[in-house]
Amino acid sequence: MDKTSYENLTRGIFRENPIFVMLLGMCPTLGVTTSANNGLGMGLATLFVLILSNCAISAVKNFIPDKVRIPCYIVIAATFVTVVDLSMAAYLPTLHAKLGIFIPLIVVNCLILGRAEAFASKNSVYQSFLDAIGMGLGFTMALTLLGITREVLGAGSLFGWNFAGEGAETMLLFIMPPGAFLALAGLIMAVNRVRGAAK
Repeated sequence: MDKTSYENLTRGIFRENPIFVMLLGMCPTLGVTTSANNGLGMGLATLFVLILSNCAISAVKNFIPDKVRIPCYIVIAATFVTVVDLSMAAYLPTLHAKLGIFIPLIVVNCLILGRAEAFASKNSVYQSFLDAIGMGLGFTMALTLLGITREVLGAGSLFGWNFAGEGAETMLLFIMPPGAFLALAGLIMAVNRVRGAAK
């Protein structure tokens, strides 16, 4: 793998993480990460849509007139979101119910449209595929980490496994909406501290 491909693949995982660095996709980030399972499920659904939409947009970019490129990107993303939504409803109904409206909202996720406009519309299908994997994995890892943090602190459990025991006191604030902001702020601070030390 050449240097450019490697950079496109790894950029979104840490150096330009969509959540911790670029602050994209805050709606699902704050809305669904009450547990690690929710964060992982939402991240993987977004990863799937991002990979397919990036590749599709890169493949047809020369056929899309400039005046209608954003609506075209939305239609392409909506196609793959519909596939994800119906598949999750059929095979993962519990997770689908928990994620609710946030699955259809993947269509207008800043990450999906941002990568389509900034990268897929200007690069080859292969490079767009690598970019989507990197950004999608970074998004998934960030959502899962935030979900783990909130679930451990707020519910005393991890991926549904309760380790705190009955009667244990947990910080319920972290599984409530204000806790999402506090946990995200703490993780952003920690990630930026590590990034600063690595430079």
